[in-house]
Amino acid sequence: MGKQLDGKVVVITGAGRGQGAAEARSCAAAGARVVVTDVREDEGRAVAAELGDQGLYVRHDVADPASWATVVKEALRAFGTVSALVNNAALWRTAHVEQQRPADFEALLRVNLLGPFHGIQAVAPVLRAGGGGSIVNISSTAGLVGIPGHAAYGSTKFGLRGLTRSAALDLARDRIRVNSVHPGAIDTPMVAEAVAGRDWSHVPLGRMGRPEEVGELVLFLCSDASSYVTGSEFTVDGGMTTA
Repeated sequence: MGKQLDGKVVVITGAGRGQGAAEARSCAAAGARVVVTDVREDEGRAVAAELGDQGLYVRHDVADPASWATVVKEALRAFGTVSALVNNAALWRTAHVEQQRPADFEALLRVNLLGPFHGIQAVAPVLRAGGGGSIVNISSTAGLVGIPGHAAYGSTKFGLRGLTRSAALDLARDRIRVNSVHPGAIDTPMVAEAVAGRDWSHVPLGRMGRPEEVGELVLFLCSDASSYVTGSEFTVDGGMTTA
């Protein structure tokens, strides 16, 4: 992808490890300065340090609008602008619908759906002032198809899909593009323990995905190479939802 993000500033939530860290590395390698946000301070600082002068860590609770205001303020202080937002942070918990605790359902809603909503509201004015930009919402294949044990998680990811489509229309006249990415099984710390030893023969490509494979798609959507793409859904699942 070369240096397709030269001059751009990308905010990535939940970037302290796994998929978010891979997205941060991909964007930085393409020339972006990256605001790494996470509640995990040690991991977030480590990723930002790895990016050198291109990285900045900000501790961030995505469910808190005041925390979003801090992220935007620190991004502007350090880098002068924001060009793209990647709403990557998420919680993943599973339970049969009858055993799903309301408190867990609400926790997932706050992080997985309200978090991106707060992020769009916080960052859109900065993107508008800069002449436009990109918002990438990381949903899931659980936001495309029903999966057993995913009543709460799937509800949040279906909701994020709807938020993406509506926000894309609301913000299009400001040249702010909004798209969603729907990873399947990706080999990250969040899911690795839960799926250890699982057979992936049911996936057409026969394996789990790598975080870097999501990161490269996010890079494309943050770049001007996707300048005529908005309100779209991109699946990264080895063909699983098409089988």
